[in-house]
Amino acid sequence: MTWTSSKGYLAVNAYPRTLSRIAVSVGLLALFLVIGSWVLLSYPVGSRVSGYFYSVDSSEKLDLVVSSSNQTTISTPEYNVDRNVSSGSNVKDSSSVLEKKGAEDEVTLPVSSIGSPVDDSSKLVDKSSSSESSSQVPLSSKGASTLSDVEKIKDQSATAPVVSYVLTDEGGVKDIITSSTNVTDNNQTGNSISKELVNKSNFLDLGTNETIPASPGSNSGAVQAFSHDSHLPNNASRTDSGCDLYQGNWIYDSLGPLYTNNTCPVLTQMQNCQGNGRPDKEYENWRWKPFQCDLPPFDAWKFLNLMRGKTIAFIGDSVARNQMESLLCILWQAEVPKNRGNRKMQRYYFKSTSVMVVRIWSSWLVKETSQPVNFAPESVVKLHLDAPDDNLMEHIPQFDVVVLSSGHWFAKQSVYLLNNEVVGGQLWWPDKSRPMKVNNIEAFGISVETILTALGTHPNYTGLTIVRSFSPDHYEGGAWNTGGSCTGKKKPLAAGEIVENGFTNIMHEKQVNGFNRAIKKLTNKSKMRLMDITRVFEYRHDGHPGPYRSTDPNKLTKRGPDGKPPPQDCLHWCMPGPVDTWNELVLELIRREYEGSMSSSS
Repeated sequence: MTWTSSKGYLAVNAYPRTLSRIAVSVGLLALFLVIGSWVLLSYPVGSRVSGYFYSVDSSEKLDLVVSSSNQTTISTPEYNVDRNVSSGSNVKDSSSVLEKKGAEDEVTLPVSSIGSPVDDSSKLVDKSSSSESSSQVPLSSKGASTLSDVEKIKDQSATAPVVSYVLTDEGGVKDIITSSTNVTDNNQTGNSISKELVNKSNFLDLGTNETIPASPGSNSGAVQAFSHDSHLPNNASRTDSGCDLYQGNWIYDSLGPLYTNNTCPVLTQMQNCQGNGRPDKEYENWRWKPFQCDLPPFDAWKFLNLMRGKTIAFIGDSVARNQMESLLCILWQAEVPKNRGNRKMQRYYFKSTSVMVVRIWSSWLVKETSQPVNFAPESVVKLHLDAPDDNLMEHIPQFDVVVLSSGHWFAKQSVYLLNNEVVGGQLWWPDKSRPMKVNNIEAFGISVETILTALGTHPNYTGLTIVRSFSPDHYEGGAWNTGGSCTGKKKPLAAGEIVENGFTNIMHEKQVNGFNRAIKKLTNKSKMRLMDITRVFEYRHDGHPGPYRSTDPNKLTKRGPDGKPPPQDCLHWCMPGPVDTWNELVLELIRREYEGSMSSSS
């Protein structure tokens, strides 16, 4: 009878209730795990989180905080792009932070003695990554874009576009020609241009291979077009592989850039315009729009998937570095790469797709030696114009896409050799009684043909070679050391406002001619494309760092009482900024190449 009491009743019935609660809890936990796993597998956040944890070396420390309120997603016909319109977050990557060793890649006005070679010794972007002297800047190209398709170019000769400004070299300060009046005939340019331009190049700091990382740190949506051709056609919304990418206009894009100076840890401080105190930001919001098709915003995952298992290499001067860092900044927003660089080259590995981004420094892209030759002393660098740079050629078979940048170093002191015979020189020709057969302008054209022929005939190279044409500088009113300035430029130039630069025009012409000669000699399965950005970027006088080249709080940013402008960089490009368009063009060229081959193979 006692076991029928209320006390006994409670004791007997407590056990079933406890078991029920345990069963319900286990069921809810299992349901939570299933839903959580599905979410992680179904959304990009999963791969991004895994990238942060698994794509960074153990020695790296990343502190990435991006406010979701500052992110805007824009959808295009082909690409979905997440844009960090603004961010107060700071990205720190201890392995990505360069140690300042020796000369910096700054745009400081050098005071080196005439003829003293610039130190191009390698510097590391990371403690482990190499940085080869990448302090050169491309010249601007003008006029109609040259056909990039190899088969078409073989049957056509390209016209040399006209350029806007002066020539400068890497590291920030440039060698420049003040106007086309400094240039004579194509046959005489070498001497006259060299003297005007090159006499000053000795005091120019072409920069080094060191990448100095940036310190972590808008208007109406009206579309204003700047064009140099016709009006936008009705079918401009489509992306057509046959479209001329280099005829179009700059349109205002209120969404802004794909990254900020605070979300890219590999951005060189010299190009960190916002971090260096530049007060305006509108220059970040202009996008290039071809007349006949769309150039979609850069899609990092589209790029990584197209390049799956492949390597892209940026080879050349400091402008090559400028472009490579722009690409890394964009890709960094999707996945944090592993730094696998060494003393010979910078290398960043994206684990999710096994993509490698590489940079190799090569001042002239041809062979350099120092040994005395004939009457040329050991103290002057010798350029073998008919032989490619051995240091880069040994790596060529490893690359699937190669982007080349060269030209400005031909304003530096050097001796030119053909068949081991001294045929010319720049800022060096001691025996005036001897006729100089090759000047610096001709030497550049020969070098372009040499490196491209070497790539096009290499038995083990089957990749895509992209030759980016000269990037124009904008030292208005003079050269870098004679009062030239780009301070206060906030918008692209309008049609008809471009000031032509004779030196850049000639250099671009030599580059195009060298390109056309080389593709006729192509014997392997590689392909070559000319990415003719010169004319396009002549409108972007607003995209340079100007006086905002460092974090120095006491730097001069305005003209002095005598009207003299402060030291400034009007050759390299702010990041983010117009230079990001170069990589949109690179992605489009790669898309045309690989999507076509993928569809045909399937």
